This record gives sequence, structure tokens and C-alpha cells, in this order.
Amino acid sequence: MTNSSDYKRVFNHFDRDGNGMISPSELQHCVGLIWNKEILLEEVEVVVESSNGNNGNLGFEDFVGLMESAKEEEKFEDLRKAFRMYEMDGTDCITPKSLNRMLNRLGESRSVDECVGMINRFDLNGDGVLNFDEFKQMML
Repeated sequence: MTNSSDYKRVFNHFDRDGNGMISPSELQHCVGLIWNKEILLEEVEVVVESSNGNNGNLGFEDFVGLMESAKEEEKFEDLRKAFRMYEMDGTDCITPKSLNRMLNRLGESRSVDECVGMINRFDLNGDGVLNFDEFKQMML
């Protein structure tokens, strides 16, 4: 979902009373149905408040911002999972050896020296490994 009409359609669905605002209880109800679990009203109120809610409610622009933030968080988590796949040594970084092992598992046969070169292209602090921030920069 990326265009405004998609967001507007979902917003209107969440806005059950049609007043042009999503209240915490409306958000709680719809998110609970989507996730198929009960969500505390207090949790939803915190989300609405942190999204610059108008008088404790979400306007359309607030809703779009909340949805975009959720998408960014999902991307971040996906990157974190991908990083963990390459970081196999428990060092919280991608080493030439761990990169070599993962590439071999993926059918990309590379030497450790080639992996050193690959890492050096994105190694911003020059320590010979990729930390998560460097990996994130490389992927974006």
C-alpha cells in the first residue's frame, strides 16, 4: 500500500463513526481484528499521542505518518534479520569468513580474499568488518 487512495480507503474503514478522525477505541478495534488479538486501549492511546494525534485522535495525515513509520520499522526489522544471517560468528558484525560462508550457502562461491574486498567497499570505519549501520547503508 503506497498511494493516498489506499491509505484513504483504510482510514475510512478505521473511522467507524465517519467523523474524519480515528479515535483510540476505533484504532484498538481495527488493529485487534487485523492482528486477531486484544490490544490494550492504553497502548493504542500512547501510539496515537506519539503520532501527533489531534485531541487524542488521528487525522488522515497522522494516520499516513503512522502507516509510513510502521513500514519503515518493518524494513528495519527485515534488514536486522538479513544482517543476522550473514553475521554468524556472534561478533555482531559481518566478517570476511562469515560473508564467505553465507555466500557459499547461497551458491555464490567466493574466496575469503574476495569477501575482504567486498567488505572494504562498505566498511566506513575501516575495521575490516561490517557492523549493522554499515550493512544498512549498503542495503539502502
